[in-house]
Amino acid sequence: MHIWTVANQKGGVGKTTSVITLAGLLAESGRRVLMVDLDPQASLTQYLGQNCELPHLFALFRDRQGLTLEQIRATLTVLPWKGMSLLGASPLLATVEKMGAQQGGMGKVLGDILHKVEDDFDVVLIDTSPTLGVLLVNALACADLLILPVQTEFLALKGLERMLRTLGMVMRSQQREVPYIILPTLYDKRTLASVQCLQQLQQQYAGKVAPTVIGIDTRFRDASQAGLPPSVFAQQSRGVLAYREFLQHLGELG
Repeated sequence: MHIWTVANQKGGVGKTTSVITLAGLLAESGRRVLMVDLDPQASLTQYLGQNCELPHLFALFRDRQGLTLEQIRATLTVLPWKGMSLLGASPLLATVEKMGAQQGGMGKVLGDILHKVEDDFDVVLIDTSPTLGVLLVNALACADLLILPVQTEFLALKGLERMLRTLGMVMRSQQREVPYIILPTLYDKRTLASVQCLQQLQQQYAGKVAPTVIGIDTRFRDASQAGLPPSVFAQQSRGVLAYREFLQHLGELG
């Protein structure tokens, strides 16, 4: 099972869109995919039409001692699209930060949960909060790959710098390295600022920037309003095709 964490400490860069689009494409290719919503704002959970007032993932953090496989499976939501499941979020997740301050060993809870279901899924995609804290540490600590969506505008570059500093801190504490790839998003080739920002990304982080660029595509917004994965809603849209190219770059679609 591969665990991919999609993260950035700046909001509005396309994390949730990236998670659900990649998940849909992977499921379409025959993978068993679990999406994990680790953001108390529960954007992914609401996108998929699930009730964010239920405890969902919070219940697993709360009852982390002695969790059984059956308990974890009972918390998962099997989605109506073949091969796609969700471990949803609720605002209660925000209280995990307070739990972490009071109790030790909170940084690896998610990894322990996912380890128990590793035979059930091929790929896990984790949608994260932009806030540095226990939840983001959990997402980074269990990742095999970190995908960093970065909006092609200059303020987003500062967010990327913060994210990489956080990654370095977590990796030092875990004494391991996690590979990462920067995915340029919300690219508008008509604007000089977007073009220059992409060039700066490619120069400053040579070898770490995906060759695929995710352009602005209104079909993502339409898919969200319909509550459908973009790969289901608009399979041939330019945005979905760009994510497909990204997966091919990662070697996941052949």
